Amino acid sequence: MNWNKWIRQTHRWVSVVFVAIVVALFAALGLGQEPAEWLYLMPLLPLAFLAVTGVYMFVLPYTAGWRSERHIAGTE
Repeated sequence: MNWNKWIRQTHRWVSVVFVAIVVALFAALGLGQEPAEWLYLMPLLPLAFLAVTGVYMFVLPYTAGWRSERHIAGTE
């Protein structure tokens, strides 16, 4: 498995975990239970990872274009 495929697959699974945490937090609030303060911070770690991998995947097509232009310019 190459690096880009690994990052995409990890991004997908972390997003599932993030959604599950948020749904569980809202379900607890909907049931009238007040969760502990640290539970409100639980989604932040997966969200930070999703932000980093999301920016990487967003920028990847642009860097691929720059790399191919540099490769073409180097061969001429």
